Amino acid sequence: MSDRVAFVTGAARGLGEAIAAACLADGMRVALADVDPAVEATARRLDPSGARAAAWSLDVRDDAAFAAVFDAALRRFGRLDAMVNNAAILGPASPWTTSLDDWDAVMAVNLRGTFVGCRIAGAHLRDAGGGRIVNLSSYAGQHASRASGIAYAASKAGIGAVTRGFAMELAPYGVTVNAVAPSAIEGPQWAAVDAARRDALLATVPVGRAGRADEVAQTVLWLVSAAAGYMTGQVVDVDGGRGMR
Repeated sequence: MSDRVAFVTGAARGLGEAIAAACLADGMRVALADVDPAVEATARRLDPSGARAAAWSLDVRDDAAFAAVFDAALRRFGRLDAMVNNAAILGPASPWTTSLDDWDAVMAVNLRGTFVGCRIAGAHLRDAGGGRIVNLSSYAGQHASRASGIAYAASKAGIGAVTRGFAMELAPYGVTVNAVAPSAIEGPQWAAVDAARRDALLATVPVGRAGRADEVAQTVLWLVSAAAGYMTGQVVDVDGGRGMR
């Protein structure tokens, strides 16, 4: 995928960093965006030369800022071929302790941010003649679970609908839109879950372990490749068999 460019949100650490690293390793150039200032250090670590990776500060809740950063990345690299909407936050585990402010905050980052990213990237890719959009959903968006919290689960369920809606709109223009739904993946969010909840969750995973960020990243990498051109509107599970059907 030499010379192609991916834009990855929530790229400072965790899944976003792993996805950016996988894209770089496969020959792509990458625009990393995150509200966390550490995204600049991540870009330098992944590409010390600064030639193939660049970082921008971005709060995905701000649609004007999102559009401005996307345009800046387009100017920097001369093209953008793939958007990966990964930015997300967790909320409280219990619906009884989830305040309305908690609910709104999770929806603003996870669901609104994904919608805005799809719309900005989708319009560009449509006019450019094709491309790829991959959204990060979750096992929690498809199956009942106390592990991630009700707001997080609802936001990730909504991402499935956003994915299908944009897939339908953009299919005639050579733009595919898919989602990846991980479960129990090692990283910052997994570490934030208390040990008892982690143990209970792992007991439901047939492969008997948490997944790795690079395993999710490789799935995303395939979805942004030319090989995935006949696949759109799908939610791909990367969950150790939890949701097998």
